[in-house]
Amino acid sequence: MNREDFVKEVLYDEETLQKKAEELGKQIARDYKGKKIIVVCILKGAVMFATDLIKRLDLPMEIEFMVVSSYGNSTKSSGVVKIIKDLDQDIAGKDILIVEDIIDTGLTLSYLLENIFVQRKPNSVKICTLLDKPSGRKVDLPIDYVGFTVPDAFLAGYGLDYAEEYRNIPYIFIMKEEIYQNK
Repeated sequence: MNREDFVKEVLYDEETLQKKAEELGKQIARDYKGKKIIVVCILKGAVMFATDLIKRLDLPMEIEFMVVSSYGNSTKSSGVVKIIKDLDQDIAGKDILIVEDIIDTGLTLSYLLENIFVQRKPNSVKICTLLDKPSGRKVDLPIDYVGFTVPDAFLAGYGLDYAEEYRNIPYIFIMKEEIYQNK
């Protein structure tokens, strides 16, 4: 499949994404200076961004992974959150940085904050997202670090998928409507 077959528009090329990871990494390292953090990568979508981000964190850290789903094979969040893989360690009293690929409705992250992170009594919880899509927001969230604010379009690439495909594309693009409307 050629790029022309599925890409309507490239939003952020690989170089732009790397520069943003560097910028956010420096800001986070400044904000957490003198502390050790646990970075919680929300899989699968955030894995590429989280990997690039943590390479730039000049501070002590550990990494944890959670797998949650609210999309299935759809282009819209269902609002029903399923935890497929939970954290492996106790986070009580620790400083947590949740790393997301995109925040759209906010329902998934709101659920995680209320039902997972608050109940487990960490010292602090901050949110870092590569992409923020406020036009789709259904709940208010305290987002501490935002890479880019994006339009109301279906995005893929750099970890973001459609039906588990396109994650390996090294840039973020707006997908042609006919790709996801015909499935």
